[in-house]
Amino acid sequence: MPLFQFRRPRPASGEPPDAASESAPPRRWPRWVLAVLIVAGLHWSAMRWIEHNRQPTNAPPEAPPVQVELLTPKPIAPPAPTPPKPAAPVPAPPKPAAPAPATKATPAPAPVLTAATPQPDAPAAASGVAASAPAQAQTQTPASAAQSATASGDKFSVPPSGELRYDTLVNGVMNQTGTIHWINDGQHYEMVVSIPLPFVGPYVYSSKGHIDGFGIAPEQYSEQRGRRAADIAIFNRETKQIVYTKTPQSQPLADGAQDRFSVVMQLASLVRGAPDKYKPGVTRQFSVADNDSNEIWPIETVGDETVQARGGFTTARHFTRLPRKEGDRRKLDIWLAPSIGWLPVRILQTEPNGMQIELLWAGKLTPPSQSTGQAVTPGTQDASEETAPAAPESSETPESDRP
Repeated sequence: MPLFQFRRPRPASGEPPDAASESAPPRRWPRWVLAVLIVAGLHWSAMRWIEHNRQPTNAPPEAPPVQVELLTPKPIAPPAPTPPKPAAPVPAPPKPAAPAPATKATPAPAPVLTAATPQPDAPAAASGVAASAPAQAQTQTPASAAQSATASGDKFSVPPSGELRYDTLVNGVMNQTGTIHWINDGQHYEMVVSIPLPFVGPYVYSSKGHIDGFGIAPEQYSEQRGRRAADIAIFNRETKQIVYTKTPQSQPLADGAQDRFSVVMQLASLVRGAPDKYKPGVTRQFSVADNDSNEIWPIETVGDETVQARGGFTTARHFTRLPRKEGDRRKLDIWLAPSIGWLPVRILQTEPNGMQIELLWAGKLTPPSQSTGQAVTPGTQDASEETAPAAPESSETPESDRP
């Protein structure tokens, strides 16, 4: 039996049998189908246009250039000491008075000149040289030591404290606001990252430690996922070991070792200290610990690009993590902007299945006051002017979020 039955109308009395079929109106359902398709297409186009224009759009990361230089962790250079003021010149001693002539003077023997005996006609000059020699030694020794330390160490500038706010996007769709809680008192630091995701809850990561001769030095890294106990990595500086609560194994602790999120601030601190050093093609290696392992991250400088954030467009330096091993399809890209003190203006993580999790700066883009981007306080304050987020809560997250 057909789904829809069509019956011919019966002819009226006095009409031939074919008159009813000739007078029946033509079928109009093809027109209705066409109209429905056109309306659906217009709605779909409108939704795509609205979605495209309501959120920032940034070009996908390009392939990194050819590597030209490899940097390894080095001790950070201490600040150059202030040279001491030069010592006041020692006044020349007065010349001794000539002795009274004797009645019978005996000629004195001629003095013997040696390296330790000044010439009779220049006692003041010799005394001045002897007096200024210690002062010159004190002035030159710290300067030469500072020059040698600067030549061998990495220039370093840790960002100041601030509540950093970011728009979060998953596959280009805007979600809630994420936060980076950053505290730096000059000796210790604390970092809490909260990334909200729909139907999953926030990704919450925390890192705390101190600042040593290699820069940021984590002491404890934690990943809180849902109601489970947090997975923690402990950096034991005394035994030079990294201990994990997720696994019984431990691994050696390298100088300058970082965790998955402190490495972002370590990179920002290095670029803040010497931005001209990180040119396209320069690759720097970081020893990075997760909650159960430790590996080398090669992070390469791609170049300066334009990033569109909530506050407008800004120039940022693009860094990308090269594959850690053969077949590594998980990507991490970081953009540091001088307009906000070389803080991250965009962070993009691409999963092997193609899913993208993005953090995009949600504060004001303050123009840089210096070419080196040392004025970081305005950018940091702009990120926290609107809200100061409370301590983030955690919830269950999948295992595939790990970069």
